[in-house]
Amino acid sequence: MVEKMPWLQFYGNVPHTIEYPKVTLYEAVLQTARAHPDAVAYDFMGYTATYSGFLAEIDRCANGLAALGLKQGQRITIAMPTTPQGIVCFYAANKLGAVASMIHPLSTPSEIAFYLNISQSKMALTLDAFYGKFKEVMGQTGVTHLILAKIPDYLPLIKGLAFTLVKGRKIAKVPPDHRVVWWRDLMRTPAPQATPAGMRSDDLAVILYSGGTTGKPKGIMLSNANFIAEGLQCAQWVGMGKESSILAILPIFHGFGLGVCVNAAFMGGGTAILVPTFTPEDVARLIKRKRPSFVVGVPTLFDALSKHTGFGRTDLSCLKAAFCGADTLPRVVKERFEAIVRRQGGNVKLLEGYGLTEAVTGIMATPVNDYREGSIGVPFPDMLAKIVRTDTIDEAPVGEEGEICISGPAVMLGYLDQPEETAKTLQTHADGRVWLHTGDIGSMDHDGFFYFKLRQKRMIKSSGMNVYPAQVEAHLYQHPAVSEVCVVGVPDPVQIERVKAFVVLKDASLAGPEMEETLIAHCQKDLIKWSCPRQIEFRDALPLTLVGKIAYKVLQDEEIEKMRVAGD
Repeated sequence: MVEKMPWLQFYGNVPHTIEYPKVTLYEAVLQTARAHPDAVAYDFMGYTATYSGFLAEIDRCANGLAALGLKQGQRITIAMPTTPQGIVCFYAANKLGAVASMIHPLSTPSEIAFYLNISQSKMALTLDAFYGKFKEVMGQTGVTHLILAKIPDYLPLIKGLAFTLVKGRKIAKVPPDHRVVWWRDLMRTPAPQATPAGMRSDDLAVILYSGGTTGKPKGIMLSNANFIAEGLQCAQWVGMGKESSILAILPIFHGFGLGVCVNAAFMGGGTAILVPTFTPEDVARLIKRKRPSFVVGVPTLFDALSKHTGFGRTDLSCLKAAFCGADTLPRVVKERFEAIVRRQGGNVKLLEGYGLTEAVTGIMATPVNDYREGSIGVPFPDMLAKIVRTDTIDEAPVGEEGEICISGPAVMLGYLDQPEETAKTLQTHADGRVWLHTGDIGSMDHDGFFYFKLRQKRMIKSSGMNVYPAQVEAHLYQHPAVSEVCVVGVPDPVQIERVKAFVVLKDASLAGPEMEETLIAHCQKDLIKWSCPRQIEFRDALPLTLVGKIAYKVLQDEEIEKMRVAGD
């Protein structure tokens, strides 16, 4: 099989294969805690927890959740920013054999209802600031307990008071509600000791969400083994150990944030520096104070960071590696970041990686010491990748473009309650292996380096977040004034792509700024902010393909040409 994996020659000190413990996520953290009890597991705005302390928090949380009635096989929705509560609850639920359904805390009420119902969640955890949205829809779901946390729960006294004075007082007071359980009470109230459930490593542990061509998000079912494999692969790739730390900037509802920034750190015994919200000011300050070993993020993050004057004055000799994923990295962003790092005493390049939620997140990356222009890197240990001719399972010759397919221990179990979609995506090839058809077009060179070209599936990447045009279009079609609609991504210097909608109205005389504002507001009611169109252009008709479908590529090309003519 070595001849099929030419990339192994570029691994350096990275092992070609890894031994994965057949345990649950909770048991994996337990193993790390026993090996490194006094090492710092996480750092949250000045509050730190050692691995032994982290494990004690997980156990207390598991006791509390069990006392509330959470059982093996049940689901709990976690709608939290990157904070201790969300992470502690994630592993506590796993100890009980429950499944964590991870969603964005800024989801709209209708989105929350959809996620709670598709996951069949019995409980949910969110911040007090989002109580109103959950209250609005809980009656339509099977949720019996809503656990509410506060940001100051884990802040030192002075920082907690400052937060309450500046931001906390803007949060509406939660009225008496028999369904509400406060995080502090959950963690402080004595409860019987919960024993670990008889969960297996291959069992479903986590549900993350992606979009689909139908416009509705798909639940991606991931096992303990999936997360453990991806975490250990990432940790080995960069040499993550107990002396290492990583800035956990990306959100935990996203595989990149949960899988790389958090779980990989815990698999390797390193420290996750939790960042609940991203601002270049905060991150520049954290790099200066905490001196992390690794920074990972999306292109817009590195762009904003490299433009910040504070970052440009920081000693960056602490950095061992910086990785960028979730979107194509513009050359200008890479060069600007690397120039600042060199000037400030560092010696790392901004390296690209590739992954998708159907395999937790990153499954290949550029080797630390082998950069290739335009490459997304080579597969991680035990992950296989190849290019097949589009709409087939036939492997394409080296250098030929086709669909990227991957196989290995990080590949998902399937889509939640969607066997047909699962069968399309997970296919058994002639070698007997199950291969994940990514829907992404790329190529591979003779050395096994892969190159991403475009998404076969129609999708927009706005500020590193997935936007699914079909979902936005479906929502716009719900407005009574809309006859036809097409949503595309338009190149944007800040967001990489911004969302633009082309709309044909039933009554063309209504076209204008007022209707544009009305339709954008219509989207903002139920769609998360980066899915909402930034601009709407009204047309008398939309271009069609030869088979009568709306030719979204024509509209996208028109926008790019207009920008080129304008010099943008």
